[in-house]
Amino acid sequence: MAQLWGGRFTKETDKLVYNFNASIGFDQKFYKQDIEGSIAHVIMLGKQGILTKEESDQIVDCLCGIRADVENGVLEITDEYEDIHSFVEATLIDRLGDVGKKLHTGRSRNDQVALDMRLYTRLQVLETDDLLKELLETILKIMEENVDTIMPGFTHLQKAQPITLAHHMGAYFEMFKRDRSRLHDIYVRMNYCPLGSGALAGTTYPLDREMTAELMGFYGPTLNSMDGVSDRDYLIEFLSAASTIMMHLSRFSEEIIIWNSNEYQFVEIDDAYSTGSSIMPQKKNPDIAELVRGKTGRVYGALMSLLTTMKGIPLAYNKDMQEDKELSFDAMDTVKGCIALFNGMLATMKFNKERMYASANGGFTNATDAADYLVNHGVPFRDAHGIIGQLVLYCIDQNKAIDELSLDELKAISPVFEEDIYDAISMETCVSKRLTIGAPGQEAMKKVIEQERAYLDEEWMIDDEYLIR
Repeated sequence: MAQLWGGRFTKETDKLVYNFNASIGFDQKFYKQDIEGSIAHVIMLGKQGILTKEESDQIVDCLCGIRADVENGVLEITDEYEDIHSFVEATLIDRLGDVGKKLHTGRSRNDQVALDMRLYTRLQVLETDDLLKELLETILKIMEENVDTIMPGFTHLQKAQPITLAHHMGAYFEMFKRDRSRLHDIYVRMNYCPLGSGALAGTTYPLDREMTAELMGFYGPTLNSMDGVSDRDYLIEFLSAASTIMMHLSRFSEEIIIWNSNEYQFVEIDDAYSTGSSIMPQKKNPDIAELVRGKTGRVYGALMSLLTTMKGIPLAYNKDMQEDKELSFDAMDTVKGCIALFNGMLATMKFNKERMYASANGGFTNATDAADYLVNHGVPFRDAHGIIGQLVLYCIDQNKAIDELSLDELKAISPVFEEDIYDAISMETCVSKRLTIGAPGQEAMKKVIEQERAYLDEEWMIDDEYLIR
């Protein structure tokens, strides 16, 4: 059992204790970040004269070789080592001898793991943001193509007013746009380097923390060494943002599941994103949407787990904090996988525009506009509301839509109705006259789409290129 801290101990750790304590099974996931941090640390040690230039160069070259060997499959990370830090350092010593033993000068595993986790989470923020941008491109394309596609809007899962598919998709565009904004805020807040914090109280070595921070693309060093090693706020924030992303995906999935049902038939999911039944040959199930909906709870669980772990931990580092990794890694992979699969499903989905239009036309979604018609002809709104309520009851009894009634039938309920009522309550009129910004009218939607296109063409002003790669 390879350990870096055995000098003070007189007998070997119990095997069960060792296995319980070890993290190599999951923290090997950020071997690149561990090596990246070690390279930055050693370059700085050389610049500060804590190591000689020759020693610094030797260690850096060897670390690059270890990274290449792991990536090429030449070197295997095994459970012989307690954690990824032990693996890298032990391999370095095995290859370089005594020079390799100088790697850890002025550093603790506490600030080392804090750095690794921060580097890894920062990468996840950027990768998740990239996937969200791709999803937004898909949504915007659907919006651009469906400004005139009329469908029912719902409240309480009941038909309410006519809208367009572009308008409906625009609501999700706004949700995922806010998700990207949250990721941007997290990046800005978390992008400070804990390396150099030591175990909790810094170090007596003359480290240049600004240099290591710059080498790894951070804005600067963290300003309190105790907070530097014990902060996981950025990870909690990321899991919170990931949970919100999953909530949005789950809501969207739920609607697709409903729209895919025989009763609605608004959409047809591509065969590549559907499955069948083992017994019922007619079935085409929306499994991807259902799994996205189901996996949302998995990401929520990671957030609640970390919040619960952190709530009772005194300063500074405690072993409890090793529990920040497994569920977080799973949540990171889950949210990225769900965004990518959902995007593929959405991009290949076909919309049944005729069915959507018929559903809007047959659900009294123009009732509000009929009431507005009466108001515009001098009827007080409360009276107009009551008149249209009676009209709907009559339509239900006659099994007709409002615009299917004759003018005589309409006048029997209110003499205010004239021939122009039919144009006033057509689906096209109901949608097109809603022109306030944010409404489904075509002109309003075109302005919004123009703004959304400009938004997607912007860059986040986050530079993920830095000296150590």
